[in-house]
Amino acid sequence: MSVTALILAGGRATRMGGVDKGLILLNNKPLIAHVIERLQTQVDEIIINANRELETYRTLGYQVFADEIADFAGPLAGIQLGLKHATSEYLLTAPCDCPLLPVNLCEKLLTALNTHHADIAIATSHNKDHPVICLCKKSVLASLNNYLQQGGRKVSAWQKSLHHVYVDFSVTPDVFSNINTPDELNLLTSALNHG
Repeated sequence: MSVTALILAGGRATRMGGVDKGLILLNNKPLIAHVIERLQTQVDEIIINANRELETYRTLGYQVFADEIADFAGPLAGIQLGLKHATSEYLLTAPCDCPLLPVNLCEKLLTALNTHHADIAIATSHNKDHPVICLCKKSVLASLNNYLQQGGRKVSAWQKSLHHVYVDFSVTPDVFSNINTPDELNLLTSALNHG
C-alpha cells in the first residue's frame, strides 16, 4: 500500500506579511524542511504544491507543482494537483507550516481509513479539526474536480460530502501547531530551544 505526501506551500501567507511561509527559517532550517523530515520516513513519495519561489522549492529535491486554478484558490487546488500527480493509491496532505507533525500520522490515518472503509481520514486534536491534514484515496479526484468546477473552495465541506472519518491525535500536545504570524514563530522557536 503506497502513499504519496503532498506538502501544501501554495498560500499567500497574508498574516506573515506575505513572506513565503515554507521558506521561513525555524532553527536555521526552512519550515518545509521540518515537515519533509517528519514525513519522509512515513511515505513512499513526496510532492510539493507551491505558487511562488518554485525554483527554491525544487532545490529540496522533490517535484513541485503550481495550482492549475488561477488566483490562489486555496488548499483544494493543491489537493487536486496532488491527487492528479501522485503515483500512489493514497494521498496524505499537510501544510508547510506544521513543523511538529506526528511521526505516526500516516499510519494512524491509514488504519482508520481502512477500518471504516472511508474515502478520507481527517486529523483532529483537542476538539479542533485539521481539514488540510488528511489522507484520502486517489479515487476521490473526480468528486473534487466536480466540487471545484461548481465554485466550491471549502476543504471541510468537500470532505464531508465523502465517506469520511475523523482521527484524534489529542494524546500528543500541539503536534499540529502551525505558524501563521511572526509571534507564533518566535513562540515555537523559544519552546523548541528551551524544551
